[in-house]
Amino acid sequence: MEYKALYFRIDEISDSAREIIIARLYNIGFEGFLETEDGVVGYIPVIIYDKINTEEINFYNNPDFKDIAIEEEFIIEKNWNELWEKSYNPVVIDNKCIIKTSFHKNTPKHKYEIFIDPKMSFGTGHHETTALMIKEILDTGLKGKKVLDMGCGTGVLAIMASKKGASDITAIDINDWAHKNTIENLKTNNTTNVHVYKGDVSLIAGKTYDIILANIHLNVLLDDIKYYQHSLNTEGLLILSGIYKSDLNKIKKECFKYSLKYISFKEKNNWVSVKFKKT
Repeated sequence: MEYKALYFRIDEISDSAREIIIARLYNIGFEGFLETEDGVVGYIPVIIYDKINTEEINFYNNPDFKDIAIEEEFIIEKNWNELWEKSYNPVVIDNKCIIKTSFHKNTPKHKYEIFIDPKMSFGTGHHETTALMIKEILDTGLKGKKVLDMGCGTGVLAIMASKKGASDITAIDINDWAHKNTIENLKTNNTTNVHVYKGDVSLIAGKTYDIILANIHLNVLLDDIKYYQHSLNTEGLLILSGIYKSDLNKIKKECFKYSLKYISFKEKNNWVSVKFKKT
């Protein structure tokens, strides 16, 4: 099949901007994606590309994408597994956990091994926020705990929580692709104690958890902290990421409004994860 590859480049790209680009392209027929250092590459069959209105992939009306550059490349065939294999290297976190795809062979042994085949390239451990959340889980006692993974993406955090001994895990994401990909990755990892739902924070109403994990965009976190606090058991932990270090005080201020006690934060390349406790 003939494909078009479209390169979307931004000088100062963010993880949330990549998500917006990929979500929009997915909705109009793009079949594969790669995250790059300066943006996203999207792949679409020529037969579909020729039928769409190119205004649908024009981001110029969004001020967040005013500096975006779009380049096209014609491709005869595209083997997606080969593409992923060339683009995704295994990720090792704290020399304890390795995150890899099913086609990575003969990798070094680690205490925890997670297989992630991402449909939309989120949650592979490559991004700082995912790595920070894995580090938080590695450093937290989860045995017998009831856990919520809010904005689960590929399900990697839910799978890690299960491997750390959590007894019951709920994984929620608003995106259809994330819901399906999480279910697939749970099967690949033989993880059976995770319940996956498509939706938003309203799904946790009336439910309680010992630990809530949320690796989501800053504005969503700020809106949802009040709901997390209500569903968090006493002495429970709220662990958040998707935040730049410069925004940490915004998160603290919102958590303090709901009497959540600040515990600590971790940092990687100006991204942070932060931990609070309900007392």
